[in-house]
Amino acid sequence: MQDLKSGESMSEVSALRTVLDNLDALVYVSDFDTFDVLYMNAYGRRVWGEPAGRKCWEVLQGGDGPCAFCNNYRLRDEAGNPLEPDVWEFRNSLDGRWYQCRDQAIYWTDGRLVRLEVATDITRRKEMEQELEDAHQRAEAQARRDELTGMPNRRAFFELGDKFLAQFRRNGNPMSLMMIDLDHFKQINDEYGHKAGDEVLRSVAGILERELRAADVAARLGGEEFVVLLADTDAGQAMRCAERLLRALEEESTRDTSLAVGVTASCGIASLSDSTEDLFELLRHADHAMYRAKAKGRNCAEILAPIQT
Repeated sequence: MQDLKSGESMSEVSALRTVLDNLDALVYVSDFDTFDVLYMNAYGRRVWGEPAGRKCWEVLQGGDGPCAFCNNYRLRDEAGNPLEPDVWEFRNSLDGRWYQCRDQAIYWTDGRLVRLEVATDITRRKEMEQELEDAHQRAEAQARRDELTGMPNRRAFFELGDKFLAQFRRNGNPMSLMMIDLDHFKQINDEYGHKAGDEVLRSVAGILERELRAADVAARLGGEEFVVLLADTDAGQAMRCAERLLRALEEESTRDTSLAVGVTASCGIASLSDSTEDLFELLRHADHAMYRAKAKGRNCAEILAPIQT
């Protein structure tokens, strides 16, 4: 800005400098070809230091060459004529802050085309956006978690289960579903109170977390009902898993001296077959098998044999 354009007075240039130096944003001009910084306002000099004949990428990024994200090519057409301003956001590698940049090609005082950038610090806005996104994700996660046990809830089970089912159907691997219903749970609530019932439910959640593999999906459907999707597991393997879980539940309840009665469960198992239409059907088969276990005397597991096409 050393040269005056025709008709400009020293007072007008001084006024312009005053305006630019009082902006709460970076304003700088650089040469398209040499990358030399031709002008930088007071804000820029305060944050990044005096340009002192340095290249823009030296001043603003502390780099040793033109920035990989340089958008100079978006500011001029093939004939070298100015295009519309380019507005974008990025995080500066030197100070770690976020900026909204408005870049455009303008004619400099000597007639050449140069790059003008006005960069406004939007770090607080980005932080607020991230805080909102984090809050949204936490809310979404909570909406998929059972508040009492911390397990996935019914909504999460069906979301995960549909993906689970599609994957195993595509791969042709075995998969089984297990329905678990606590025996005489109403009696525990009636005789010992809901606090004791809640402790039993949390205990079941702990057993499932401890006994199952990371690849399996366990959830609380509601009340005293739990469901487990067993990866790479046929009906026979699922039965052995169910028996292990039932034993663990009995052992856990006998160690709880606050309850005068043991806690047991009935379990129903269904395995994925060629004729299984969807997760609801698999769940319905496991539920049917579970009621067979209850009719058989409870505290046991039953399998609904898959029907192959």
